[in-house]
Amino acid sequence: MSLIETRREQMFPKLTSAEIDRLRGLGDVRRFAGRSQLMSAARPSPGMIVLISGAATVARRDKPGHTSPIVDMGAGDFIAEVGDLSGRPSLVDVQAASDVEALIIPPERLRALMIAEVELGERIMRALILRRVALVEMGAGGPVLIGGETSPDIIRLQGFLTRNSYPNQVLDPAEDPDAKSLVERYAPGPGELPLVVCPDGSVLKNPSETELSRALGMVRLDTSNQTFDVAVVGAGPAGLATAIYAASEGASVIVFDKLAYGGQAGASARIENYLGFPTGVSGQALMGRAFVQAQKFGVEFSIPTEVDRLVCDETPLALHLTDGRKVQARSVVVAAGARYRRLSLSNVKDFEGRGVWYWASPIEARLCRSEEAVLVGGGNSAGQAAVYLSGFATKIWMLVRGPGLAESMSQYLIDRISAAANIEVLFETEVTALAASHEGRLDRVRWKNRKTGEETERAIRNLFLFIGADPATDWLRDCGVALDKNGFVKTGFDAGASPGRSGSEVHEGTKHQSSVTGVFAVGDVRSGSVKRVGGAIGEGAAVVPELHAFLRLASTPSQQSEPAAFAEDRRASSA
Repeated sequence: MSLIETRREQMFPKLTSAEIDRLRGLGDVRRFAGRSQLMSAARPSPGMIVLISGAATVARRDKPGHTSPIVDMGAGDFIAEVGDLSGRPSLVDVQAASDVEALIIPPERLRALMIAEVELGERIMRALILRRVALVEMGAGGPVLIGGETSPDIIRLQGFLTRNSYPNQVLDPAEDPDAKSLVERYAPGPGELPLVVCPDGSVLKNPSETELSRALGMVRLDTSNQTFDVAVVGAGPAGLATAIYAASEGASVIVFDKLAYGGQAGASARIENYLGFPTGVSGQALMGRAFVQAQKFGVEFSIPTEVDRLVCDETPLALHLTDGRKVQARSVVVAAGARYRRLSLSNVKDFEGRGVWYWASPIEARLCRSEEAVLVGGGNSAGQAAVYLSGFATKIWMLVRGPGLAESMSQYLIDRISAAANIEVLFETEVTALAASHEGRLDRVRWKNRKTGEETERAIRNLFLFIGADPATDWLRDCGVALDKNGFVKTGFDAGASPGRSGSEVHEGTKHQSSVTGVFAVGDVRSGSVKRVGGAIGEGAAVVPELHAFLRLASTPSQQSEPAAFAEDRRASSA
């Protein structure tokens, strides 16, 4: 059964006349004639539409040039989903089925509603989240990807959209006649697949993630004239926690990430040792809730966007992006996490996206169905992935360089791996060679026992690597931020004196400030951090009082005044 069928009451709660009256001050009442368009997919959403009278039909564009109704709405219903919190383009078409009187609440006032009206805001927020989940479940409102289901570029694009909770669907031209005709029309030559048909009707040929995000309106480009209180680089657990706590206290916050929100945690199949989730929670679900929560408090997200370099000798600080834009911020929080580490084999990069994977989502898991797979690594992420993939693959060969798992993996995962009949752990073993099929995909994997020298080669088409990561700090090269011998950001007393920026007295009392005043680091990228989801979230929360102190002391009459909530908190503390 679909989500709409099982949770209809929560997805479509009715507002009473009294509740609508309470909302009137947040929006404008407008009237629409029958058959008028209230929302159009791919166009900027006006915000939440509350139907006072009349009826409207919500429809999805399920194939190029074709729409299907999702639900009919009447008086007391409201039309919105998560994207309306931040004014992103609509994912659906909404047409008046009769003359309609409606209350239009723009995004900034919708966010204010969520905070001011606790009980009503909770009901609306739950509905917005469930509606986005339903759209993702149906593949409604997003782009149509045309190509083979196992095509490396289909997997790349589908993975990008899925990790960002963006609806999408895949049509195989070998099975769908409409998809076949589009391929014949738009991509007659080799190398032009996959095609991406966007909701506005535009067709992209094998786009990059950045090109696709721009076409879908996922990234807004109108932030160059604004100076933010806090710029967070990295949207993993630490970055999201920083954004939520800072924005909830009134700071203006922008978050950058070059791929998707959630970081490595967002790719975890199941997290079972995080406080408050006794039955476990998927990384995507946990980070998805944080992503929505951040939007509720007005955090601006720019994903996917890569920061090329940070310039620290300017006030405010300047983040130069790879797309040529420059964004200014009074403080910067480095939460960039780490880059996945590769095997030391010359051809491993050739197989990335073609059988070599650095995370285990349902997209990659389906490729292992009824096949054997190899997983390399001995940490918690490797253990979670092995347990998850064992539900799809006939056998998981788990290769560990060390002599055991106890020093690097939680006991509950060790016990679960031991209990799985189709997981075989090989200690002191490493991959020595990868071979390709005639199509260029991974076809065979060879590994060697380092102690005995015995080598094994098997027909394996999927290899998962969880062998640690290197800090993503290259973009700090021009800023003079002190790094440890492994490239992680030094903070607190370990960082040394602040070179050339005012306010260095703040540095001595902070744990998360780097050697450059106004530049902080949290999460996996920070030297000495605990590499756990809970630790990263804790650091993201702990850095906010330090930001508070820095922004207060760094304020000058020529700069933006400190956030009102920060000032109020300071006055209360003084009292």
